[in-house]
Amino acid sequence: MSLRVAVQMDPLESINISGDSTFALMLGAQARGYRLYHYLADALTYEDGRLYAGAHEVTVQPVPGDHFRLGEFTILDLGSDIDVVLMRQDPPFDLGYITATHLLERIRDETLVVNDPGAVRNAPEKVWVLDFARFMPPTMLTRSLGAARKFLAKHGEIVIKPLHGNAGKAVFKIEADGANLAPLMELFNATYREPHVLQAFLPAVAEGDKRIVLVDGEIAGAINRRPAKGDIRSNLAAGGTAEATELTETEHEICEALGPELKRRGLLFVGIDVIGGKWLTEINVTSPTGIVAIDKFNGSDTAGLIWQAIERHLSQRNAG
Repeated sequence: MSLRVAVQMDPLESINISGDSTFALMLGAQARGYRLYHYLADALTYEDGRLYAGAHEVTVQPVPGDHFRLGEFTILDLGSDIDVVLMRQDPPFDLGYITATHLLERIRDETLVVNDPGAVRNAPEKVWVLDFARFMPPTMLTRSLGAARKFLAKHGEIVIKPLHGNAGKAVFKIEADGANLAPLMELFNATYREPHVLQAFLPAVAEGDKRIVLVDGEIAGAINRRPAKGDIRSNLAAGGTAEATELTETEHEICEALGPELKRRGLLFVGIDVIGGKWLTEINVTSPTGIVAIDKFNGSDTAGLIWQAIERHLSQRNAG
C-alpha cells in the first residue's frame, strides 16, 4: 500500500533522533515507500469546509545533525491530498492543542487521523485514567490546600504534578512533615487554572516505572525506566534510563482492561505507565514515546506494527 502521510509535529530540527518515536515512525513510513509531509500545528487553516496545512515534503535519515531534507513548500488539503495524518506534536495540552483536535475532526471521514483527534481531546492522560481507578494508587485532583493537607496526613508521603504536564516536568515529592506543601500549592495555583494531581508516593518507583506500548489495543512491548540517582522521575526526557523488562500478571490484566476501549475510541498508539508492577498512573495518548528503546531491547519493530495497524484500518475503511 502506497500512502501519503502528513506528520503534524514539532520542528524537525529540535528533535533528538536517537529516541524520538515520531522520527522512528517517519523512518518506518519512508522504508515502506510512503510519501511524507511535515507541518506544524499552527499551520492549519480552515476555509469553506476544507482543512489545509502549509507543509513541506520531507525525507529523513538516521544521521544526527543531518536527519531531514525539506522539499518544496506546498498547501495540502488534508482531506483530499493525504491518506493519514499523524497528530504527534508534544503537549502542553492547551487551547491550541484542543483547537487542532477540533479542526482535524472535520477531516476524519476522508483521512485517517492517528490518534483519533476527538478521542485524544476526550482522554487527557491524567484524567481519563480515572476510569480505571481500580488499578491506580490513591489519587486526588484539587486546588484546595486544606484537601491536600488531609490527603498528605492520610498517606504520609505524596507527589504533586500538573494535570496536563508531560515528560516528568514539575513533579515534586512532599514529605510527611508537609514543609513544602503550602508553597507548592501556592505556586501551582498561580501557574495553572485547573486542579493538580496528588498521588500517594510509591517507594517502588526507585525500581523504575514501566512504559508499556499498546498498538490497536494489543501489547507491542515495554521498557522499565529507572530514575536517576536522587530523582523520583523516571521519564527518559528527565534523565531516566531504560532497561529490558517483563510484564507482571497485573500489568497484563491492566492491558486487557484497556485494550477494547482503546480500539473502540480509535486510540491506535498508546503508552501507559505502571509502577511496582501494579499501579497505573497515566494513559498517554497525545504523543506517546518509548518505541525506540523498546525496539532496542526487544529486537522488535514497533513502528512497523503501527503502520501495519494503520494499513489495516485504511483497508477496513475502504471496504466499508
